[in-house]
Amino acid sequence: MIDITIENFEHEVVAASMSQPVLVDFWAPWCGPCKAIGPILEKLETDYGGAFKLAKINSDEEQQLAGAFGVRSIPTVVLMKNGQPVDGFMGALPEGKVREFLDKHVQALAADGQEEEEEPAFEEPESISPEVQLERLQHAVATDPGNDDARFDYVKALLVAGREQEARRAFEPVASKVSVSRKLDALARWLDAIAFAQAHPDPAQEDAKIAANRRDFQARYDRARLLVAEQRWTAAMDELLEILMRDKAWSEDLARRTYIAILEIIEPPKPKVAEGQIPPDDPTVATYRRRLSSVVLS
Repeated sequence: MIDITIENFEHEVVAASMSQPVLVDFWAPWCGPCKAIGPILEKLETDYGGAFKLAKINSDEEQQLAGAFGVRSIPTVVLMKNGQPVDGFMGALPEGKVREFLDKHVQALAADGQEEEEEPAFEEPESISPEVQLERLQHAVATDPGNDDARFDYVKALLVAGREQEARRAFEPVASKVSVSRKLDALARWLDAIAFAQAHPDPAQEDAKIAANRRDFQARYDRARLLVAEQRWTAAMDELLEILMRDKAWSEDLARRTYIAILEIIEPPKPKVAEGQIPPDDPTVATYRRRLSSVVLS
């Protein structure tokens, strides 16, 4: 367990969550329910053998961090993975409910510190051709239609290959779930960008609007969508950062949510490493996560 301030947040929470889930507990000294759930979280950190890291933020002293996470009441508990919040809950849940929450995202480690035996890994995608990879992903979706991770990979592979209509057909069964799945939301934004680009094939219009008014955020956002359609990911994020640096909450947080969607799309599979080692972060993804954190928390 570690106490978090604005000074160590980037290192102890954002960077740390790239290799290990971080459970962030927003609390305050005067909060009765916080005193009830705090010891439970500390106990579970020990019980899970280091499978996650507990970080505590005094919301009274660190109001900037509480505001960045949209904390409205305490206790609020947020789980961070790969530099981003992925789930959370409010209130003092009993230990059993907290375990159910954790089990969705982390795997307890054995007492000797060794992870439970995992199933053999699939062949690395880099070692097979795109055509074979698409066939495998199509088969995975056909045999398990409820596997949203496989569907995400399949639709993403189709879009990378420029097979838009097939991608839209594959995405249609899960389109109603975009509000509860960050991965599916990312695909929806990508498909929206492609449709926008087809209706607005000339980026010169947006460029002219931006040249005339650097605070024309709609033009910047539309320019970012055109870049997404071209799969120019870093250029699109750079454009979105221009919005965030001037207005973090523009259009109900649209720029930040689109930026996070792009990170979700470009995040590569973690490479295999020797036992006990932490796989390296993708340098581009890590850099743009840090840039987003720097802007949002500034």
